[in-house]
Amino acid sequence: MTKPVGNLGPGVRYADAPNLSINVGGTAFAYRDLGPRGGIPVVLLNHWGAVLDNFDPRIVDGLASRYRVIATDYRGIGGSGGTAPVTVDEMARDTIALIDALGFRQVDLLGFSLGGFVAQDVALNAPGLVRKLILTGTGPAGGEGIDKVGSVSWPLIIKGMLTFQDPKFYLFFTSTANGRRAAKAFLARLKERKTERDKEPTPRAFLRQLKAIKGWGRQPPQNLAAIKIPVLIANGDNDIMVPTVNSIDMARRISGAELVIYEDAGHGGIFQHHEAFVKKALSFLGA
Repeated sequence: MTKPVGNLGPGVRYADAPNLSINVGGTAFAYRDLGPRGGIPVVLLNHWGAVLDNFDPRIVDGLASRYRVIATDYRGIGGSGGTAPVTVDEMARDTIALIDALGFRQVDLLGFSLGGFVAQDVALNAPGLVRKLILTGTGPAGGEGIDKVGSVSWPLIIKGMLTFQDPKFYLFFTSTANGRRAAKAFLARLKERKTERDKEPTPRAFLRQLKAIKGWGRQPPQNLAAIKIPVLIANGDNDIMVPTVNSIDMARRISGAELVIYEDAGHGGIFQHHEAFVKKALSFLGA
């Protein structure tokens, strides 16, 4: 990891963005930073077990064509130091501290899956810090089926091992022809970066994050009506990890929220429909 240096303007691909690190309360947090300087940056929060190389480069590059984009590793994951938290609350506190350490007074947040849990918590606990919120493949605290993510995922993780296939092939996409094609294309994109790739998550960190997910699924519902900022919610119509009904529920509970459901798509609907999603996200952020 290197310390923050220089500015990466338009034209720098996510696959080539340097690994950076910043000290936050004594812990090194890994991140990548690209896109034009100035304006409100977009901070990306990713899924269970994800490291910097699990952000879809097409989505990052698409957003970075107009906005400064900061992709991050959670505490204890990838290149970040410390021990992975076992609550979403602590992950949100880390995110708020990281944003402060980077010197941003306001940001836009894009959270996918677990990242969407964290993004909601940040928006609720740090009013004024988040200008606009994008929640994808995610659900609210206490949402339907969220505490069962582990029981749904383990059989497909094992299937992935037995078939020499990345588990995301089965977890993030539908089993239709469209879903399988999208899965292969997405997984190929994740391999585009050839040098200085991030560290894979440890089994301990993976399990600690799962504990945080279960806790989120079992905790009392939050007052999402308190979120008064613009919110975009996106998911596939057949999300088996965080059931799609949760996206519909969040859109109902957050006043003025915009909901996009992609047909014949699963948990990774924004990856399957990355071109449409980037177009939608840019329009939302620019409005």
